[in-house]
Amino acid sequence: MNLFNHVRQSYGQSTVKQLRDLENCEKKVQRHRNHLVYSLRCRDQKLTPSSLKLRCPLNTNKAKEIIKRAEKGLIRERIRVVNYKVKNLKDKKDQLKEDVNNIIPAKSELGQRIERHLTTVAETTYQDTKRHHLQKLEILSEKAAARNKKSLASNIDLSGSQLKKWVINLSKYKLNPAQTSVLSKGLNFAISTPEIYAEEFVLATELACTHLPQDDRIQLRGKIASTLKSSKVPEQNITKEERKAIKDLKKVEDIIILPADKGKSTVVLDKAEYEEKVTTMLGDRKTYEELPADPTQRYKLKLVTKLTGLKKEGKITELKYKQLYPTAENVPRLYCTPKIHKLNTPLRPIVDYTATIGYSTSRWLADILGALVGNTQHHVKNSKQLSEDLAKVVIDEEDILNSHDVVSLFTNTPIDQVLDIVQSRLEKDM
Repeated sequence: MNLFNHVRQSYGQSTVKQLRDLENCEKKVQRHRNHLVYSLRCRDQKLTPSSLKLRCPLNTNKAKEIIKRAEKGLIRERIRVVNYKVKNLKDKKDQLKEDVNNIIPAKSELGQRIERHLTTVAETTYQDTKRHHLQKLEILSEKAAARNKKSLASNIDLSGSQLKKWVINLSKYKLNPAQTSVLSKGLNFAISTPEIYAEEFVLATELACTHLPQDDRIQLRGKIASTLKSSKVPEQNITKEERKAIKDLKKVEDIIILPADKGKSTVVLDKAEYEEKVTTMLGDRKTYEELPADPTQRYKLKLVTKLTGLKKEGKITELKYKQLYPTAENVPRLYCTPKIHKLNTPLRPIVDYTATIGYSTSRWLADILGALVGNTQHHVKNSKQLSEDLAKVVIDEEDILNSHDVVSLFTNTPIDQVLDIVQSRLEKDM
């Protein structure tokens, strides 16, 4: 005879209802147990269930990071909620089972039959739900793998033509795959540190505290200590092979690694060839003049004299200059970038005036002269404006479009004429 019919005939319909409630509660417990395991696996494998996926309204990296953090938070909250439900359902099941056992003794033949039925129901429900959740987990894993594959495909292809675009090796030195890979990230790529150098932060904090009031010192030290205590080592963004490749490249003395003049490519040149080209370029006496001595010190004293009103007779000393201009100690530094878009890879000279005696003056002049730029009909703001202007030009079959390039534009610019033009524009702008 059917179990529920037997219970109905022996104990009435109300007892059948209690047994049905117990059976349903057992099923819910098994479903939620599987749901909890599924959520935990999603968290550990960094997968987001479809029901918790959020639509990102903004197509920016920051917005995507916000959505990612929100989805992780929702998974953690779901785990907490499901865990709480499992606990409540187990308590409810125990109470329902106790109510049924008060009517039908657990040691009786019918009671043992009910126990076997509930065990079968629990096992069947658990296995069915487990199979369903494993299928969902597999689908999520496949989708995540497909997204990662697509993301990798959209990045630099180190096995094809993109390699030649981002890493240009013009030297005799043969780069291995790890060296090529790390150079393709660019010379501005920030490598994560393998550990947190707390000693350096503490030392820098103590140096910064030297001139601060006592209360500010204590507050700053406390904030730094709290930050260091809660900080975690950042995830490594390069492989061990790439980290070793950086060390190996540093030991190679016959090459020099530079950014290209245009674009974001990394260029590897033979050091001897690079120095030869620089020497040839500086040998042009029409453009460059060799000085018998470094005039920086003389210009320093002259500038301080004009700005401070102090006379030279013993009042302006090197110490006094350092007090007035503590950062302006270096002379302009010359370096060259290779022009890979031109034949024979010529060099473009670049002068770095940062922290030099004329740096602050240059910045001040740049703000003034910037207002004069672009006030002519022949001025082009950038390449975007140039492409928009060229799109409006109609060229007939008999017409020819010429493009002219100036060799060493800045070094061939007539300085006297430029100063006259600047003076004239400034006077008109007054």
